[in-house]
Amino acid sequence: MRPEDSVCQSWLMSNSVGRVAVVTGAGQGIGRRISEELAATGYQLALIDQVYPEGTLRAVEKDGATALGICADVSREDEVDAARKAIFSEFGRVDVVVNNAGIGLIASAEATTADQWRRVLDVNLTGPFLVSQALGGAMLRDGTRGSIINIASIAGLNGIPDRSAYNASKHGLIGLTRTLALEWGARGLRVNAVCPAFVRTEMDAADLDSGAYTEDDILERTPLGRFAVPQDVALAVAFLADEEKSGFINGVALPVDGGWISDAGWRSLSLRKR
Repeated sequence: MRPEDSVCQSWLMSNSVGRVAVVTGAGQGIGRRISEELAATGYQLALIDQVYPEGTLRAVEKDGATALGICADVSREDEVDAARKAIFSEFGRVDVVVNNAGIGLIASAEATTADQWRRVLDVNLTGPFLVSQALGGAMLRDGTRGSIINIASIAGLNGIPDRSAYNASKHGLIGLTRTLALEWGARGLRVNAVCPAFVRTEMDAADLDSGAYTEDDILERTPLGRFAVPQDVALAVAFLADEEKSGFINGVALPVDGGWISDAGWRSLSLRKR
């Protein structure tokens, strides 16, 4: 019998094991689409989320992937360690880690509480550190040639008002990416970051509904004239995971932003070039 959505336990859907990828924040949005793309390219999957990722498990099963669902808060060291044990117990290896779990906060700096600040950094920065330390450390001990991919943001490359905690967490994540790339690259473990612009997800829909910004704010600012979609991010992750396609790429922060950070012009000038 399968676990219900609310039950936080592991569940292995089949017994075949090949290349293994771990995706955090796998339950919806970008994490779900990354999981589906990796499944379609032949990975077996460990899917981590705070709520049991039943929908994602069902989706990757359609592509024939073996999948393990795990409930864990990536900001808690004990829960990350329990996830590591479950993954290696079932699969015996890890080849790719995607640190996707993250939360947002839209608030001016003076209105951001210390608790809010800590929670954003705990999930968005401490979480990837703990997961990378636990799983990357095991990969290094096993001599695995692999890849860690951190989902950062254009907010880690530039500043965006009313997002002091989020911006700081993503800038820190890019710094962590580069440091781990330097420490682990020569030992066969590449570490890179993907930096999306605004992506059409459940989180984005909530932010739009709150009035924090409008569709036109994003469309007018993006040279390609559209929002990113989860597939844009998933394809970048699949590229960085592939040793044959990106085996000499290490320590990069790859913008997936439709040209957002390239535009230093003013709005009327940029729009005239559309």
